[in-house]
Amino acid sequence: MTKNPTTEKIYQGIGVSPGVARGTIFVYKIADEAVPEYDITAEQVPEEISRFEAALVETREQLHELQERIATGVGSSAPSSILDVHISITEDPALLEPVMSRLGADKKNVEYIFNSVAQKYVTTLAEMPDEYLRERAADVRDVADRILRSLLGRQVRGLADLPPGTIVVAHDLSPSDTSSLDRKNVVGFVTDVGSHTSHTAIVARAMNIPAIVGLRDASQYLHDGQPAILDGFSGTLAVEPSQQTLFVYGQLAVKRQTVDDRLAQLRELPAVTLDGHELTLAGNIELPEDVPGLITAGAEGIGLFRTEFLYLKHADFPDEESQFQKYAEVARAVKPNSVIIRTLDIGGDKFHSDEATPAEMNPFLGFRAIRFCLANPEVFTTQLRAILRASAEGNVKIMYPMISGVGEVQQANEILREVMDQLRRQGIPFDENVDVGAMMEIPSAAMTAEIIAKEVDFFSIGSNDLVQYTLAVDRVNERVANLYDPTHPAVLRLIRNCVEAAHNNGIWCGICGEMAGEPLYTPLLVGMGLDELSVATASLPRVKEVIRRLNLVEAQELAAATLNTTNSREVLAMLNTLLQRIDPDLVN
Repeated sequence: MTKNPTTEKIYQGIGVSPGVARGTIFVYKIADEAVPEYDITAEQVPEEISRFEAALVETREQLHELQERIATGVGSSAPSSILDVHISITEDPALLEPVMSRLGADKKNVEYIFNSVAQKYVTTLAEMPDEYLRERAADVRDVADRILRSLLGRQVRGLADLPPGTIVVAHDLSPSDTSSLDRKNVVGFVTDVGSHTSHTAIVARAMNIPAIVGLRDASQYLHDGQPAILDGFSGTLAVEPSQQTLFVYGQLAVKRQTVDDRLAQLRELPAVTLDGHELTLAGNIELPEDVPGLITAGAEGIGLFRTEFLYLKHADFPDEESQFQKYAEVARAVKPNSVIIRTLDIGGDKFHSDEATPAEMNPFLGFRAIRFCLANPEVFTTQLRAILRASAEGNVKIMYPMISGVGEVQQANEILREVMDQLRRQGIPFDENVDVGAMMEIPSAAMTAEIIAKEVDFFSIGSNDLVQYTLAVDRVNERVANLYDPTHPAVLRLIRNCVEAAHNNGIWCGICGEMAGEPLYTPLLVGMGLDELSVATASLPRVKEVIRRLNLVEAQELAAATLNTTNSREVLAMLNTLLQRIDPDLVN
């Protein structure tokens, strides 16, 4: 926190949902509920179980009602889909079964037993080294709070009846709290904790509410009624802003609106350079509900469909039919453009509750992605059957994640051929010529790309993991986050190696991840010869504009120059200079 000579205070966090909001602060604090403890008899246990089951039913009804209200109010099912996770928690055996067993053993009232079990569950998740698991603790805490309040006969305190122009400040907001915000009155929110990948951040982006997380302890110092400006682009919260700050943000608002209006006109235009070199600009999704936003932004298909969310929402692995329905829905929606469906990538910063994916000391280097699939052919086969069936509904491609060498591709392709044979015998239609690709995100794969290219139809470079594995940097560890560098000479050489190997073998090469969606890197990737960029919805218009203002020749010269540099500072300087020249409005 820094202070200006005026009463203005500036707090810096992480902007997770873009936009600028001006309003009045409301500090949201949830008081701890007092939970009674008393003994019960054996005869009273069935009655306590009935009370518990009634509370679970009431909680599910509340969440279903909230889903419907959100979907109707915001015209999108993405936030309400996230609440499916909350509903599934009310059915989670890991949470419910200990309550039932302890009721009979401890002979205590169900509120006390449930609170004890839930707190232990939340604490266990919160102390996990895996960031995704830590963030899920907030989901469990939110659902447990609802169940407990139902048992205690108390109303769930929400964020209703807030006045227009409210900026909500909280230590944390549960996803259901975020989802229930009245968009007409709440113009933005900030929290002390959180990250880009938390469900709360996802909901904020889906609802188009400017948001900042990671303000540490700001909620302890702010109070109701203070005027503020929330900048979801830079992650800045200006409290009691000075006249100078008000003027600056007024000018910025005009500039950003002008830029957004200009970018909106690019929707129907191709991603083609000034000298006629065209690329495919696709989008990344986690759910079928993400597709309409991508189409509106002008995406040419789906370059990465992360299927693990379909798995994370289930206590068990989803069956073939449920997967087929989701894949086919996306294939139909983007047809004739293609959708690249990445096979299951459980592990690393993702998890599944099944015992087949136990906790590991180093999950990023462990039993995940293609390794898990090859070791569990029944799970892999089910998913491949669903994907192949969906290929009859549109332009579907298959991609294997975390390939470390050609042997894994060959094993996966052998299983794929067996699945195809099964479908033929059963008379089930599928695309006989479905394209198969490898995700290049491990240095060993990038270094042997010439060999792997002979076994697949395309490459897609996973820039996030490629940087992480190349530089031995855990990208979610704040103590080494400064070492996470996409422009490191080693990373650039591995990317170029993948592109050259692909083209030498007559296949195309794309890239997905944060690097693909950052306009600063766009000229470099174009110059290196990438054929497809797959990006998040919010990034797509800006990346397209950079491509359309670029000459292929100057991009190629830039790429060649960066490969001859000795450090990333020189690379970044070159990239900034070029972007400043061709599109200064997009320079951060």
